[in-house]
Amino acid sequence: MTLSRTERARAGGPVATTEVKAPPQGPRPSRRHRWDARWSPYAFITPFFVFFAAFGLFPLIYTGWASLHRVSLHNPTEMEWSGLHNYTRLLEDEFFWNALGNTFTIGVLSTVPQLLMALGLAHLLHARLRGSAFFRVALLTPYATSVAAATLVFAMLYGRDYGMVNWALELVGVGPVDWEGGSWSSQFAVSSIVIWRWTGYNALIYLAAMQAIPDDLYESAALDGASAWQRFVHVTVPSLRPTILFTVVVSTIGATQLFGEPLLFGGSQTGGGSHQYQTLGLYLYEQGWFSFHLGRAAAVAWAMFLILIVVGLVYWLIARRLSKSH
Repeated sequence: MTLSRTERARAGGPVATTEVKAPPQGPRPSRRHRWDARWSPYAFITPFFVFFAAFGLFPLIYTGWASLHRVSLHNPTEMEWSGLHNYTRLLEDEFFWNALGNTFTIGVLSTVPQLLMALGLAHLLHARLRGSAFFRVALLTPYATSVAAATLVFAMLYGRDYGMVNWALELVGVGPVDWEGGSWSSQFAVSSIVIWRWTGYNALIYLAAMQAIPDDLYESAALDGASAWQRFVHVTVPSLRPTILFTVVVSTIGATQLFGEPLLFGGSQTGGGSHQYQTLGLYLYEQGWFSFHLGRAAAVAWAMFLILIVVGLVYWLIARRLSKSH
């Protein structure tokens, strides 16, 4: 008769036990190793936040603080509290509204044709064009050119007396145009510089997005009898909506901050004799470094910042609605 383990334990007899051995453990990591594993990721990202705080956040906050004071360029350390006076003065300044209108006009004249041309060029390069690698490099050439060099060349092309553009217009019977003196002509000239510099950059962004579109979508559309134009309108463009919205936002930010092209085109901070192409960037430059009112210039800078925030919120709402409809 065989007793169970429980009965043997009650009878006082020996009970066979099975020992469970713990797996061998290695040496315990040192405190230095534990600290390294815990804090190293924070140390790697710390330089970014340090430089951002020093060259991004601090100037932004200090500019906002200076916009609430009367500050002169002759003595920038002395500040006299003025509250919102610099902002209320902007609302009453006709030159500020003129600069805002010029910025909007130049932004539209440069952004819309630029993105449409970029979309077309990207579509051509996506169609396996011969020598596409050469054309991709050529598209980046204007972007790699400095603002000063490009603007000075365009200023010579748009010269009233000896410019090549007026020479070409005279060949077709159109009289010489004072590109810098006119309102629309000067804004068109400045916009053409922006278009020339940034079209290729945006075209390569669109090209990269087009290459990510699955070929199955094009094949399905072709089997349904869609033409090349229909495939472009109903397959390519809807797939590029996030990218198009991104380029619109970036182009809007660039147009709002436009400074180098109008400054070098006429060589004056006033944007022409009648301020006909003075942008917000030039108006800020004029207030701070020629009228010596740093407080007003800081108010202009913060006004530009607030405008960009509003524009960003509008684009965010549009993107949210498009994503819901999609």
